[in-house]
Amino acid sequence: MNEQLKADLADLDNLLSAVQRQGTETIQSLEIRPTTAPESNTQTEALNETGIGAAAALQLFNERFEKLMVASAGPRYLGFVTGGATPAAVMGDWLTAIYDQNTQAINGNGDVSARIELETINLLLELFNLPKSFFGGFVTGATMSNFTCLAVARQWVGRQKNIDIARDGLSGPLPVLSATPHSSAIKSLAMLGLGSNNLVKVQTLPGAREAMDINDLAQKLEALKGEPGIVISSGGTVNTVDFDDNKAIAQLKTRFPFWWHIDAAFGAFAACSPTYQHLLEGWEAADSITVDNHKWLNVPYDSAVFLVKEEHRLLQVEGFQNSNAPYLGDPLANFSYMNFVPENSRRQRALPAWFTLKAYGKEGYRSIVESSIQMAKLLGEKIETSTQFQLLAPVRLNTVCFTLKNATTPEAVHQFLNRLTSGGKVFMTPTVYQGRSGMRAAFVNWQTTAADVELIWEEMNSTLNLA
Repeated sequence: MNEQLKADLADLDNLLSAVQRQGTETIQSLEIRPTTAPESNTQTEALNETGIGAAAALQLFNERFEKLMVASAGPRYLGFVTGGATPAAVMGDWLTAIYDQNTQAINGNGDVSARIELETINLLLELFNLPKSFFGGFVTGATMSNFTCLAVARQWVGRQKNIDIARDGLSGPLPVLSATPHSSAIKSLAMLGLGSNNLVKVQTLPGAREAMDINDLAQKLEALKGEPGIVISSGGTVNTVDFDDNKAIAQLKTRFPFWWHIDAAFGAFAACSPTYQHLLEGWEAADSITVDNHKWLNVPYDSAVFLVKEEHRLLQVEGFQNSNAPYLGDPLANFSYMNFVPENSRRQRALPAWFTLKAYGKEGYRSIVESSIQMAKLLGEKIETSTQFQLLAPVRLNTVCFTLKNATTPEAVHQFLNRLTSGGKVFMTPTVYQGRSGMRAAFVNWQTTAADVELIWEEMNSTLNLA
C-alpha cells in the first residue's frame, strides 16, 4: 500500500472528525455566508508527484477555495429552485459515500441498495398520494428524469406503429406537444433524437398564465388524425408555478392516443399540503412524472426520480437494457436498475432521500412546503404594495416573478439584479416573462424564515437607493 494512503487510513478518525467539525460550522453559519462568490484569481495547480496527504489537502482546500463556496444551501439563496440539505439528508449522503455502493441489482451484489431505492420510491409515492401503480428510480436531476421518461414515451409511440425504436431507430419525426416546457425537456428531445425543433407549441391560457389551453391541445391532437404522440404538461412552470389541467388532459387520453408526461420537478410537492394538493388533481392518470429531489425535498445534489406506470416496464427495459453484455444475464429474468436507467453504474442516491423522509415524515414536509409558500407570498405582498417593484404574475405557489416598475430596458433590470446579488446576502436569477425582463425568487429551503424575507426586502430597496 502507498505510504501516504497507509498513513491516512491510520489517521482516519482525526481526518473525518476535522471534516465533521468544518461541515457543522459551515451549516451553522449559512446565514452569514455570502450567497455570491467574490472574484478570485486562483491559479490552477499542477498534480504533485508525491501526494501531500489528506490533512494537507484539506488545509490547501481551505486556503484556496473554501471562502469561495457560496451559501447555495442557505435560506436566502433563491436561484435555480435550490433546496438546502436537511440534517438527516446530510447524514444519508455521508453514509452514501462511506458505503460506496453501486446501486443496481435486487439479486446479487448491491441488492440492499436497490431495495432501499425501491422502498424510497414507495415513500415518495405515499408523500405525493400517488398510487403504487407507478414504478420509479433515482437519476441525477430533472434533465435525466425527463430524458428517462421521454425515452419510454418514444418507445411507446414506436410500438403503436409496430416499430422498436430502441433497436431500429427513428424512421421519422414523432409529434411532441407542450405549452410551457422546461428547457431540460427540450434538451431531452434533442438527446433522444426527437428533435427540439419538432416540438409543437400549444397555446397558453389568456392573461398572466403559463398553463396550456386545453381546447387548443385538443385541436392539435385532432390534427394528428389518430397518430400517436407525446404530451408534456407542467406540474408547476418555472416562472410562475402554473399547473396544467390534469383532469382535462386525462379526459383527452380517452379520446386520443398519446403518452402523457408531467414535468413536476418541484411542483409535485404541492401534494404535501391539503391547501394546495388540488393543483395536481388527476395527475395519477399520467404515464410518467418527473420529480426533482434536490429542490423541495431538500437533499444534496444530484438527486431526482422518474416515475413511470408499472404497465410500461417492458418498454423501459427495451429502451435501456444491456442486451449485449452476456455477463449481466437476462435483463428480464432478474430485476436490475441498469435495465431501467441510462447509467450502468450509480451511486446510492436514494439513501439521503430515505433518511430525510423517515426523519421528518409527511408532517415535516407539509411544514416545509407550506412555510416556503408563505414566505413567497410575503415577498409578493411587499412587491404588490411597492412603488418601485411590480409583480409580473400572481404568486401561485413558491416562486415570485417580478421586475422593476419603472425599468425601460432589460439592461436596467440586469444591472439592478447584478448589484443585488453582488452584495452577497441574497441570490436570485434573471428571467423573461411574456417578453418582459424580470427576476425570479424561488423559495424551497427548509431554513428560510420571515426574518430572511425582511432582510431580502431591505436589500432590494437599499440596492435601488444606491443606483
